[in-house]
Amino acid sequence: MESLNAASVTENSTIGSDEGGASTTHDTDIDMADVKAEPVDYPSPPASRFREGEKVLAFHSLQLYEAKVQKAVYHMREWRYFVHYLGWSKSWDEWVGIDRLMKHTEENVQKQQELKKKQDTDKNEKAARGSQTKTKGSTGRRGRKRKSDIPKDKDGPPPEKLVNIQIPPQLKKQLIDDCEFVNHLGKLVRLPRSPNVDEILQKYHDYRMKKDGLISESVGEILNGLQCYFNKALPAMLLYKNEREQFEESIKEDVSPSSVYGAEHLLRLFVKLPEILFYASIEDETLTELKQKLQDFLRFLQKNQSAFFLSMYHAADDSGVAVMTEEN
Repeated sequence: MESLNAASVTENSTIGSDEGGASTTHDTDIDMADVKAEPVDYPSPPASRFREGEKVLAFHSLQLYEAKVQKAVYHMREWRYFVHYLGWSKSWDEWVGIDRLMKHTEENVQKQQELKKKQDTDKNEKAARGSQTKTKGSTGRRGRKRKSDIPKDKDGPPPEKLVNIQIPPQLKKQLIDDCEFVNHLGKLVRLPRSPNVDEILQKYHDYRMKKDGLISESVGEILNGLQCYFNKALPAMLLYKNEREQFEESIKEDVSPSSVYGAEHLLRLFVKLPEILFYASIEDETLTELKQKLQDFLRFLQKNQSAFFLSMYHAADDSGVAVMTEEN
């Protein structure tokens, strides 16, 4: 099963490399197994569209896969389903919303086949264009470039020279869900976020102060650096295309992105940090210490995942600003 690309990261990847080989678990930020089927506030939930044990079609990484509903619970005014993808390892099992599922009918199976055929065609066309471009560049006048004229970093710095920041499996899953919500389902993070990036950094500051009894100068510098990097990197490399209009609506003069955006976009920064740090010309000894501090911050994010991250995004109106939608 293909992994969904989330800001240059795949679920099985290690940040700073193009591909990963280690398998990861699929923990969600909410342990739905402990949620009762009938929440106290809603004693009579609407009938579930899918039943436990039912064979369905489920969206994953822009494709439709056959799956089986293993659990169905009603939580926070919506049905959630725990599905197992037929023919795949249990490590792919996950909780999904109703917008990720389709009935297993002949018509929908036909849609599944058409979608796969279209994606296969798109991949072949893209590969063909790449081959033609390469051939064109190797012949004629344009092909007689001196080697010194070709920029060495055209495709970015080599992966082996990037600092290896390990994102925990649960947060990798968060990145994948984030990408799927925005790119596949057309949803947005509702802004302004609470807690925002500034508040999360302050919470980490307070956490280190309580744990260590003091804050080292290096920790303070790293937190200030993360805030600075985030504010500069967000409009340049941390937004998906369909989030840019929302950014223009939300960020006005004298308003910093770190006071509006939250953990979802802060986590994307850690995908780009290895490349950013590569160009920062940091000494190896300092870089090693920095990596340790960044790993500790990621563990802090993971520990507070349910408090910092949204479990569901919202539909966007015509202006691109996230709005609440009522469930039918």
